[in-house]
Amino acid sequence: MYHVTQLSDTTTDGIRCTSFATCGKTCSTRINLETEGDTIRRVEIVKGCDGNTKGLARLCEGRKIADVIGLLEGIDCKGRGTSCPDQLAKALKEL
Repeated sequence: MYHVTQLSDTTTDGIRCTSFATCGKTCSTRINLETEGDTIRRVEIVKGCDGNTKGLARLCEGRKIADVIGLLEGIDCKGRGTSCPDQLAKALKEL
């Protein structure tokens, strides 16, 4: 329902760097991802609740993309119909 918009996508030495704009319903405004194959190397969530987004990012690093999607997809924040974790799951699905 609330989709992310891909802003950039580059690959160098097998590391894919992708940036997404969030839907506008969340506190975060952008999600930057580094992936290698089906594994998340780095997550940066721009804006949002600083400690929560840093914690979320760190918990995702080193995990399989499909596993993180399964954990985060559908999480709602304050009845908005989406959340920063849900937007991250949507960005990962776009990969």
